[in-house]
Amino acid sequence: MTRLLEIDGLRTHIRQRRGLVRAVDGVSLQVDSGETLGLVGESGCGKSMTAMSILRLLPPGGFIAEGSVRLGDTDLVRLHEDDMRQVRGNDVSVVFQDPMTALNPTMTIGRQVAEPLVLHRRWPLSRALERAEEVLTLVGMPRPHERLHQYPHQLSGGMRQRVVIATALACEPRLVIADEPTTALDVTIQAQILDLLDDLKRRLDLAVLLITHDLGVVAGRTDRVAVMYAGKIVEEAATRRRC
Repeated sequence: MTRLLEIDGLRTHIRQRRGLVRAVDGVSLQVDSGETLGLVGESGCGKSMTAMSILRLLPPGGFIAEGSVRLGDTDLVRLHEDDMRQVRGNDVSVVFQDPMTALNPTMTIGRQVAEPLVLHRRWPLSRALERAEEVLTLVGMPRPHERLHQYPHQLSGGMRQRVVIATALACEPRLVIADEPTTALDVTIQAQILDLLDDLKRRLDLAVLLITHDLGVVAGRTDRVAVMYAGKIVEEAATRRRC
């Protein structure tokens, strides 16, 4: 496999009134094209902060103090912010855990899925909406043309999560970061969303960084697993795929 993402010695700190929080403390990870890496650990150990450091979407006071994040031949840590905006959503996309907070309640589904194409590809809205319908079909959305004109509150939780995934895939990224994408869903819909991510990874040759608390998901859905504790990677190993 081709090495797609390589994180080396990443340290992300957050300045606060009472001192410095070392949220990510020397993390090194690799993800190959077409591979799913599971990132697990207790709440607050730095999983999501590691993911947000890849995209340089840090909270107030947050900064990358040391290390590199290479996507192919490009070190994202050293990119100018204007260039970094072209990476977000275009080369690297995120599927967040709560679709109701990830989606804009004032925008139609079609406009939200089309927005990355308008921003990154400079497509006219009409063409972007056609692509939005294609991507909604790809993620198994029932009656995708009808959904283009609806708002997030009109959809079920599982359908909203499919919209989030469709938005992440609109620009055909090389890496998808799935940050606990099924936490807000019931068990049946969780399985459907995870099956969908597996299927899309195979069909589109995506690399996936799957952040989760669920070791059952890691055992059945990932190629490798990395365990975080207190901002560090404490263990990394291959996982046995389902028969």
